[in-house]
Amino acid sequence: MTEDKLKILFISSEVTPFSKSGGLGEVAAALPKELVKQGVDCRVVTPKYGKIPARLLDGLVYRKSFETSMGWRKQHASVYQLEWDGVITYFIGNDYFFDRDGYYGYGDDHERFGFFSKAAVEMAGAVDFKPDIIHTNDWQTGLAPVYLRDKLSKYVFYEETKSLFTIHNLQYQGVFGRGVLSDLDLNDGYFSVSGLEFYNNISLLKAGIAHSSAVSTVSETYAQEITTPSYGFSMDGVIRSRSADLYGILNGIDYDRNNPETDRHIFENYTIQNAVAGKATNKAGLQKELQMPQRPDVPVLGIISRLTDQKGFDILSIIMDELLNRDVQLIMLGQGDGRYEHMLNYFRWKYPEKCNIYLGFNDTLAQKIYASSDFFLMPSLFEPCGLGQLTAMRYGALPIVRRTGGLADTVQHFDKKTMSGNGFSFEDYLASGLMWAISDALDVYGNKDMMAAAVRNAMSCDYSWESSARKYIKLYNKIIGK
Repeated sequence: MTEDKLKILFISSEVTPFSKSGGLGEVAAALPKELVKQGVDCRVVTPKYGKIPARLLDGLVYRKSFETSMGWRKQHASVYQLEWDGVITYFIGNDYFFDRDGYYGYGDDHERFGFFSKAAVEMAGAVDFKPDIIHTNDWQTGLAPVYLRDKLSKYVFYEETKSLFTIHNLQYQGVFGRGVLSDLDLNDGYFSVSGLEFYNNISLLKAGIAHSSAVSTVSETYAQEITTPSYGFSMDGVIRSRSADLYGILNGIDYDRNNPETDRHIFENYTIQNAVAGKATNKAGLQKELQMPQRPDVPVLGIISRLTDQKGFDILSIIMDELLNRDVQLIMLGQGDGRYEHMLNYFRWKYPEKCNIYLGFNDTLAQKIYASSDFFLMPSLFEPCGLGQLTAMRYGALPIVRRTGGLADTVQHFDKKTMSGNGFSFEDYLASGLMWAISDALDVYGNKDMMAAAVRNAMSCDYSWESSARKYIKLYNKIIGK
């Protein structure tokens, strides 16, 4: 490595394929990969969860161990290293904290991820990797900028290291009681408005926002939205206090992994030139696999999502009867709130030839849905960036979205006169607005020339990580004063 090469330590609580509960894992895999391609010495550090499949850790090597002080006790941190997809990836091992059935949702999550954040920063010194920027992500790593600034910057190794904190979803704030400060190797002085205090508790998300050198989020529109009470989840005042250092950079998707020309999971590969025929073949294959009527003429609407209010299932539930009384097929993959799982099972029973629901997550089926669907539903209440609509467009499935966050930044409503636009969108969070957008999309489906133009427009978009990574490099250099 050359001495003048930009050095980034990317800290994330999940990294695909080793761990994934949502979009963060995808970002933590794809962004560092693209940064490395563009000449950055970017390395990733993540917990060594016990549930990581052994086959993914083939070639893992032990580097060293050290003790991390966590208030009244010390915790053992083991460092392992693996090169994956061209990216050096470090794993912090501690079976007490990470050998569990899940990633999150435990009573000691504050200590688990406080330990991970502190050990990840200290690991840089242990393996002699001196980063220009420590790039942290969401509340699970929110304490890393605190430890860097207040505990480690006095050491020569860290004195020039800056931090960037990225908010992937402001709704999840890592809120715990005041009493946990001692578990985190922090004194009661941090229980203040300028510290970690948040409505008489502490917030690890606020820790990252308030103590980092700069803050970013995953789309330009979302960066603006979270400064308002409507989208700020009571954190908007803290966000506004960092407005001079707040940046919105749109996420991308991995174009190598999500490629209809090479995707081995779909029924037939296709390009933008033969997308109409290719998608028809995929539609027929999925209809047969799911034992649905094999009708090439019926529009297929796909959904791949967590079943939560945020994702628009409350307004979707209102229009389900009206939608399924149309000549459509709805194919859905996801899991989440029990009330929505019951709701979808009911409609699957009521409309067995039109509605197919897979409750769970299945990567192979997800790719088939993208390749087979004519339209892709994402009527989100809010959406920091959204990856589903980007993947859908890559496969020629036209997104139907609400104009919010990254959905507003990436989906332009199709104009029947100019034949421009790559999807369909509605403004107000109302069931009637969603039904209007779906009706407009079905109207376009009835015109082969319009539909073909809209599919070409969607597949011509470039939402790869290449452009976004360049923006991150520009931001990194700005933070360090280059």
